[in-house]
Amino acid sequence: MRHAVVMAGGSGTRLWPLSRAARPKQLLDVIQDPSDGTGGAHSLLAEAFTRLEAVLPAERIWVCTAARYGAQVQAALPRLRPDRLVLEPVARDTANAVGLAAALVAEADPEAELAVVSADHVIRPVERFAAALTTAFDALAARPRALVTLGIRPTAPATGFGYVRRGAPTEVPGVAEAAAFKEKPDSATAESYLASGEYLWNSGMFVWRARTVLDALADHLPATAQGLDRVVAAPAGPERDAVLVEVFPTLPKTSVDYAVLEPAATEPGRVLVADLDVDWLDVGSWPALAQTLATADGNAVGGLAVTLDSAGNIVFSDDPEHLVALVGVRDSVVVATADVTMVCPVSDAERVKQLLAAVEERHGARFS
Repeated sequence: MRHAVVMAGGSGTRLWPLSRAARPKQLLDVIQDPSDGTGGAHSLLAEAFTRLEAVLPAERIWVCTAARYGAQVQAALPRLRPDRLVLEPVARDTANAVGLAAALVAEADPEAELAVVSADHVIRPVERFAAALTTAFDALAARPRALVTLGIRPTAPATGFGYVRRGAPTEVPGVAEAAAFKEKPDSATAESYLASGEYLWNSGMFVWRARTVLDALADHLPATAQGLDRVVAAPAGPERDAVLVEVFPTLPKTSVDYAVLEPAATEPGRVLVADLDVDWLDVGSWPALAQTLATADGNAVGGLAVTLDSAGNIVFSDDPEHLVALVGVRDSVVVATADVTMVCPVSDAERVKQLLAAVEERHGARFS
């Protein structure tokens, strides 16, 4: 059967001070949907789960997150079955997170086909996402050993994303063989990628058989495969939890791209790319989040704010009783929380992670 896992373990440090170690961005109710007419907001995680429900029943949707977020995830997703919650004791990069999820899914359904999606994307309209994900599953039915990545049709020469070049078409319309993966390019290269029409943004979302991933780990990352085997061999419940806490921190820390995709890409026709023609936003920074916020007088605004002769700003307050007021301010990020006020030029928004490191160096984890 078809399953999906939402990867929701990230810390979201570039959205500090709103996103914190104890409550990261995917759990914050910051995403506004103008189509619902209520003016309310919901979390990225809730949106990801609901998006998958357009393709799969809730009982076949899993969520992988850090153990410390488990209770918050369960509270945020009332339709998530408790036995579909995969908890990482510590962060060991994506190869181990995806491997752990695949091992537990394969235990529940040895023939499982598994979509791996992220909790920090805004993807609309949902209908086109559902159609593309279904197409990716169809490609897997035609080529059972394939690894299918979802490629976003680029709308700009972005330098912050990896790219995948489409190769020969497959028997499934909308799916091609992946000819090459490219790291984040410079501006000129990104312009050439966009002009060629051959390249898609690499979304970091995949469809494959759970067993295929586990076999790939056994071939290329045997320490991880052996560790996961130990975890799944233990009876579900406290005994398995204890083995997981013992084993997981010892697994080699590496990405799923390095452990699974790169070796597979050396086999012609093994890696496929499905065309995902949607409005896609990777909410990884304040300028990205701003695209989901309401606009007022030329500013992106979340929460209570008043501006005078100010434009191009991103203004956010997480306290409905706390007003942020600006006069004569241009092109700045202004974020107010209960214990931190952060101000920076929009052009320096990518340095927020660096700023957080400086805060931690001076104040420890107090404001993390």
